[in-house]
Amino acid sequence: MITSTRRTGALALAAVLSVGLAACTSSPASSPSGDASSGAAADSTDDAGTASESASVDGSDQVDASLTGDLVVLAAASLTDAFGELGAQLEEENPGLTVSFSFAASSALAEQVLAGSPADVLATASAKTMEQVGDLAVDPADFATNTLVIVTPAGNPAGITGIADFAREDLRLAVCAEEVPCGALSAKVFETLGITPSVDTYAEDVRAALTLAEQGEVDATLVYRTDAIVGGDGITTIEFPEASQAVNDYPIAVLSESPNPDAAAAFVALVLSADGRAVLDAAGFSPPR
Repeated sequence: MITSTRRTGALALAAVLSVGLAACTSSPASSPSGDASSGAAADSTDDAGTASESASVDGSDQVDASLTGDLVVLAAASLTDAFGELGAQLEEENPGLTVSFSFAASSALAEQVLAGSPADVLATASAKTMEQVGDLAVDPADFATNTLVIVTPAGNPAGITGIADFAREDLRLAVCAEEVPCGALSAKVFETLGITPSVDTYAEDVRAALTLAEQGEVDATLVYRTDAIVGGDGITTIEFPEASQAVNDYPIAVLSESPNPDAAAAFVALVLSADGRAVLDAAGFSPPR
């Protein structure tokens, strides 16, 4: 508004002086006054230009410095809902920016990065999978932790009572494949407790494991507590105290070959901010250790 007010005032002044100049120069006897008016009009025109330039520096004509272009984030499947919300927030704050996500098993995402797939940010569900990409991840920072819970179809029809039931051969059981973080964490739990699990299905990622319980294809599976929250009334969640003995750290990093490094840095900063913490807390993630 400051810009338009200054310009309007300057133009109006120039218009008034221009009328005066025309009136004066219509009579030869008025030539001296016309010369003076001409000089005043010229000065006013200069003032208008100066005012306009000043407004463009500190007014609404300033160059928009918001983020633009495409931002591609590769993130662990368990981050689907929390990161989706944060991505929408960043887009709202930067209308010229489009945020796209690829949610999958962390090991698969690391393979994508190593294969040269264009992406800006990588967030994994374990430090081990982040380490797989080496220097392609710039200064990874932990932003959350997660633990496992047992989930069953709604109502727990098989009567699962705890983690020891995963040794029962009469049950249909699933866990994540061991090469993905939720599977590695499950294996750690079983090893720590001396349990030999009787697993029928190995899911490709934690969301696939959750779906097996939601659809009643298994009697029980292990997922992150954050995914159990997403499952809602479609599942029954059983927490077990031994889960505290196995915790996964979640690191995030800008990728060194990022096509949009400014937007990548902004997304990482948002995840690490108080706003990001609030979204992650609501999703069931615990703070980093």
